[in-house]
Amino acid sequence: MTTGLSSPRGDAASLDLRVPAPAWHRALRRVVGHRGLALGAALLGAIVLAALLAPWLAPHDPYAQDLGSRLIPPIWHANGSWDHPLGTDKLGRDYLSRLLYGARVSLLIGFAAAALSGLIGTTLGVVAGYFGGHTDSAISYVLTTRLAMPVILVALALSSLIGTSLKTVILLLGFLIWDRFAVVSRSVTQQLRDAEFIAAAKAIGASTPYIMLRELLPNIANALIVVLTLEMAHAILLEAALSFLGLGVPPPLPSWGLMISEGKTYMFFQPWVIVIPGVALAVLVLAINLVGDGLRDLNAPDGRNGGSLR
Repeated sequence: MTTGLSSPRGDAASLDLRVPAPAWHRALRRVVGHRGLALGAALLGAIVLAALLAPWLAPHDPYAQDLGSRLIPPIWHANGSWDHPLGTDKLGRDYLSRLLYGARVSLLIGFAAAALSGLIGTTLGVVAGYFGGHTDSAISYVLTTRLAMPVILVALALSSLIGTSLKTVILLLGFLIWDRFAVVSRSVTQQLRDAEFIAAAKAIGASTPYIMLRELLPNIANALIVVLTLEMAHAILLEAALSFLGLGVPPPLPSWGLMISEGKTYMFFQPWVIVIPGVALAVLVLAINLVGDGLRDLNAPDGRNGGSLR
């Protein structure tokens, strides 16, 4: 005789027991779900890949001059040539090759300057926020002094005094754009210095450097990563402005800002000489800002996704 009641063992067997997805899979799904972040990551990844593969993708030597082939238009013009798909500049150098190698210069300056400024600003911000008192007042005074100085004017003045080189541009920008790192790290550190996990670390006798490096920094890393992306885009734009004014990366390095500066004489007759590097610069900065915006949205405590493209 059978009854209408099912056994508990049968109910348990009928449950759909699914293995949770790995952490990397869930993170990837969140990134893909945020359209702005996915678009920015795709654009930035393509630019980084093109920069890394520049020696194999570039059809010509970016420094080789050929005055007999100067100012050849791109292939979409009637007089364009597939030998130079994006044309040549006023010295006959291949524009596509210089654009690919220019991506290396822009990415190197942006990342190196942002990393240096992040090291300076984060150190000052964490020290000020953790110790407070006179230490905080002294660092806040330095920060206020820095905020009172216009970055581009100070960079122009120092660059004209010191001289132009790739290393000089990186050091100048790194020492001039650390303020946002200091503000963010100081603010977050002030919120966390009285937290329970900091009190527990002090109770077991952890040293101050240990608390700062192993307890505070991991908890402010998400905010600093977002600032890093914003300052990287800021550094790239500042380098382009300095190079455009002749006080940035010295020729013949293929900087995008320098390419715009060299082409401004021909902008009314061959506008592509400034449009091509200008568009490349705009796409790179847009991609970095989209990545930073997306990371901010994903790490927001309320789970907002206002930065996604709908």
